[in-house]
Amino acid sequence: MLAKLSRKIIWMLSLALVAFIIIYVWYITTPAKRVEVVKKLILLERILLQLPRKVSELTVEEAILLRRSIREYTAEPVNLSDLAMILWAAYGITDPEHGFRAVPSAGATYPPEIYVVVGRNGVKSAEDFIGEGVYKYEPHSHALLLVKRGEYREELMYAALGQKWVSEAPLSIVICAVFERTTSVYGERGKVRYVPMEVGHAGQNIYLMATALRYSSVVIGAFSGDLVSRTISAELEEKPLYIIPIGVPKNPPKTAFRDIGIYRV
Repeated sequence: MLAKLSRKIIWMLSLALVAFIIIYVWYITTPAKRVEVVKKLILLERILLQLPRKVSELTVEEAILLRRSIREYTAEPVNLSDLAMILWAAYGITDPEHGFRAVPSAGATYPPEIYVVVGRNGVKSAEDFIGEGVYKYEPHSHALLLVKRGEYREELMYAALGQKWVSEAPLSIVICAVFERTTSVYGERGKVRYVPMEVGHAGQNIYLMATALRYSSVVIGAFSGDLVSRTISAELEEKPLYIIPIGVPKNPPKTAFRDIGIYRV
């Protein structure tokens, strides 16, 4: 509980600092300069995502039916509002009173940390594309924090043993885990069972929300952890467990429920 409060205080203080800088800039610069600085402070450094809401046209059972591991994507970008929903489904807050997340966690220890590697023109906001680079998802503020700017999809592909869909997708989500958060409570059981289970929950939520929003994805476990960590500039204690490319599928699945009846033997 103390750790959760500390994180919330940090986010509140950081937002307050940004607000102070914006107000200060507002008084000492011209209107054109104000817009430029505000964009750099808010849109480029920390992107506050659209809050979760009901957006999908598919039911849960339809999303489960159509979920596939797909590795071929069109050149279309992912909408920032859709990415916001995918990240919320992966690890966002669903209980504001207790800070519970979208996936179950042993003892509410919440070991995962989620990064997003965005390619050039890979994610489109209402007005423009967000900058290519590596971002980190902040569940408490439902925001993307810029880690570093640049095109890192090819580097991530090499870390993933040359799997080309990592470089071809407009973005990839990388799920890391801080094992000590869970092992400090549950010991070895946390390492070999609880943390992998939790990351699996998050991966399935990403699959289903992406499917519901008409995107496709594939979970990847074959990669060099050290190279992935270096690519996304992960903290030392954050160990990569999943890479999940996401994009608009070239060939969307077309399964219908009636097909299951035909298949049954």
